[in-house]
This record gives sequence, structure tokens and C-alpha cells, in this order.
Amino acid sequence: MGEDDAELVYSTDPERNKRCLKCKKLFPECRCRNHPESCEAESERTAVIRLENANRGGKTVTVIDQLPPTEIYLEKLARKLKNRCGSGGTFRTGNPYGFIEIQGDKRELIRQVLLEEGIRCKG
Repeated sequence: MGEDDAELVYSTDPERNKRCLKCKKLFPECRCRNHPESCEAESERTAVIRLENANRGGKTVTVIDQLPPTEIYLEKLARKLKNRCGSGGTFRTGNPYGFIEIQGDKRELIRQVLLEEGIRCKG
């Protein structure tokens, strides 16, 4: 078996242990690595929208949780949501999921944008 045939079994680097949502392989062996947005577009996940204000100095934040944990996907979606809502925000990748935070109570507008993108949502 040559080095090209070798397959990663385990790594201590958490980034290398993530799996592609489309082909279910680890990202280093992923066939769709060059097209990460296609992996998330076919995702069967349902985004959860909730309002948070604990530990935020009294400010309200709309959180979109249980999104695919791919940084490129989250960055693109967060940018679109921030532009449509006219407010600031950020995104983070978690262990099994990624999430986006948008400043203010923007649940209805976010729900519309997610439905336009073909992302199911609840909350």
C-alpha cells in the first residue's frame, strides 16, 4: 500500500477529525473538499433559532445553532445574515455544530433568509 492509498484513522488535531456532511469521510480524504458549499447545501439538519441575553451585559442576541461546522459555510451565511439584518454578528464552529450570533432580536428576518437558502429552521 503506497502513501497515496493511506487513510487517516485518528489525529490529535480536532480540525482533521471533522467529517464531510456529504461523503462522510474525514476532511483530509474528502472527495468534495474543493466544493464545501455543496456539502452543506444537501445537509438534512434543522437550524435552531433562539434569543439569548444572559452574560451579554443586557444586550439581546439572536443565535442560529446546529449548523454545519464548516468555517467557509458559516462565514458566507453569517455575512448574508448580517447584511440582510443590518446588524453585527459573528460565527463559531463547535464540536458537532457551528452557530451564528446576530445582534438584536432578528428572529423573523433570519427565518425568512434561512428559508430562502433552503435551510429548515425551528424556534
